[in-house]
Amino acid sequence: MVVTLIIACEVAFWLLLAGGLSLRYLLRMPRAGAALLLLEPVLELVLLVVTAMDLRDGATADWKHGLAAVYIGFSVGLGHSTLKWADQRFAHRFAGGPPPVKPPKYGPERTRHEWRTAGRWILSAVVAMALLQAAVWYVGSAGDTSSLRMWQTRMLWVIGINVAIAGSYTLWPRRAPDA
Repeated sequence: MVVTLIIACEVAFWLLLAGGLSLRYLLRMPRAGAALLLLEPVLELVLLVVTAMDLRDGATADWKHGLAAVYIGFSVGLGHSTLKWADQRFAHRFAGGPPPVKPPKYGPERTRHEWRTAGRWILSAVVAMALLQAAVWYVGSAGDTSSLRMWQTRMLWVIGINVAIAGSYTLWPRRAPDA
């Protein structure tokens, strides 16, 4: 049931995003579009409540519960930037807005961009780890939480990889090609 709900939340995310942007730009109803986009966090709240209820009702904590926590964490950390990304492209394509801003290619601007991106991923992983830890405490010593701990380890890898990527741009910044 949890996996089905995760899939439903992901589909609903994209439907709400498309619907909100369509209302905003195609139908010229910016308030209605914003209201629809503000429903996005409700999806994560529903997923959190259903996952907690599943654990409370005696389900064994397994990879599905960990995936739900990771999904919520990534929605928190990356959701806003995803909305902004889609909004720029939708406004450009359907409402005559300016072209989407491209990330810088070289120099310190590129390094800052990489650290901002890493920060979003790190926030996602930290939120997921906190939710996973809350689930471990919720299950307590009576249940097997090894699957939840495994997800926490994966989130540490996400953090490490993003720090390594951003750090590489700090140590070896990309330079513009010589003319």
